Amino acid sequence: MNELFFLVEESLEGGYTAKAIGESIFTEGENMDELRNNIREAVQCHFDDGKSPKIIRLHLVKEEIMTV
Repeated sequence: MNELFFLVEESLEGGYTAKAIGESIFTEGENMDELRNNIREAVQCHFDDGKSPKIIRLHLVKEEIMTV
């Protein structure tokens, strides 16, 4: 595996959540810097056999509500 994709969303309680697509990896962080660090750590723990992906892609989803 060369790449791993994460779906990143803003949490209703504040901060961010990240869920890997195709792997059972989930983490969260109070801000984007903390989230990035937590994602790196979670990926290293998940792929402890040294076969971790070379690239981690973050797909940021932002929901916005407008009234008309």
